[in-house]
Amino acid sequence: MKPAPTSNSPASSAELDDSADIMNMQQLIQLRWFAAFGQVATISIVHYGFGIHLPLQPMLAVLSCLLLFNLTSLLYWRTHRDVSNGELFIALLVDVGTLTAQLYLSGGVSNPFTFLYLLQVTLGAVLLRTWATWTMVAITAACFAGLAVFAQPLPLPMAHDLGLYSPYVEGMLVCFALNAILLVVFITRIERNLRQRDARLASLRQRAAEEEHIVRMGLLASGAAHELGTPLATLAVILGDWKRMPTFTNDPELLQEVGEMQAQVKRCKSIVSGILLSAGETRGEAPAKTSICTFLDELVREWRATRSATALVYDNQLVQDLPMVSDSTIQQMVCNVLDNAFEASPRLVRLEASCDEETLTLRVTDAGPGFPPAMLEHVGKPYQSTKGRAGSGLGLFLVVNVARTLGGTVSASNPPIGGAEVRICLPLSSIVLQGGTAHVH
Repeated sequence: MKPAPTSNSPASSAELDDSADIMNMQQLIQLRWFAAFGQVATISIVHYGFGIHLPLQPMLAVLSCLLLFNLTSLLYWRTHRDVSNGELFIALLVDVGTLTAQLYLSGGVSNPFTFLYLLQVTLGAVLLRTWATWTMVAITAACFAGLAVFAQPLPLPMAHDLGLYSPYVEGMLVCFALNAILLVVFITRIERNLRQRDARLASLRQRAAEEEHIVRMGLLASGAAHELGTPLATLAVILGDWKRMPTFTNDPELLQEVGEMQAQVKRCKSIVSGILLSAGETRGEAPAKTSICTFLDELVREWRATRSATALVYDNQLVQDLPMVSDSTIQQMVCNVLDNAFEASPRLVRLEASCDEETLTLRVTDAGPGFPPAMLEHVGKPYQSTKGRAGSGLGLFLVVNVARTLGGTVSASNPPIGGAEVRICLPLSSIVLQGGTAHVH
């Protein structure tokens, strides 16, 4: 069997950062399409609408290079999912270089669209690390200074006295509107990406804290199991001696009670052995090959042997019996759910097993009072219990984490007919032996 990778692996935070960066790169690509469309519209309006002569061929050549770069970026980032800070920096530098070339051909600093440099600086402040952001500030400032010295003049009258009828003022208005609209759209999308990343990081931290809690409890349980081994062995020896003593052999009632005590001590020893096995062996070591149906049948038989045999109704709906390795962890997980159901409903507990092509589903129901609404909102959180005892409420928490380790899920609900239901869904890929043969059950 192969456990699913847990989400608190060292690479998880980096993977989330990469996910946010790839989405931000895609936003840059979309923004570049809008910028190209805006350049075509602006050049056409200025050249043909206002009658201001522009060097169309060089400007269209620069625009074609921008479109080619954006198309290449679109195809490249469809197959590559790892975006570095340097790659985002280069992408923004291409935009700055294209803007500088267009401004150089259309009046330099006298062109009202020079304020688009502020858009590039703002995007750099949001997307890049500190050193890259300040480098972007220095580069845009140098480009602006270079345009003031070397740019080709543009016959565009300022005519500020004309107000909105001044071509320069109209250009500044369009530039302001573009800056404002693009910043609102782009920053909103980036903020959404960052919020999603932060939410996933918070979920990973919560899961890591829960799994650390499990490790601490495992260490305590392992230590307690070692300590309990000796007194349980002593009790087993004493009870064995008692059973052979005339005082007990001559009294059937006492002999029956001794037998019951021996059964309970045997159960305690089995629990301790299971704890030590889980703490001291990794799954797959010394495996015992079995099948899903055989595993569940044996689990039910052992549970009935130490609890009420008539309380549990077992409904095996599996059509195919697939090979698997007997796993004490899964056994303890299912028994934990059955024990909780038995405490809530001593007279009726139902275990239903079903399977589709990908998932084994175990459904445990009882006829008890059901889960309180507050518990249903926090299924799988530690110390959520209706028993009112200190330290209780860890059973379902452990069940959820064991299932999650296997790549499965656990859900709890209150059926309309009453009682409570716990549904465990485990992917077959994590519990079934690969290459085994299945037969109809």
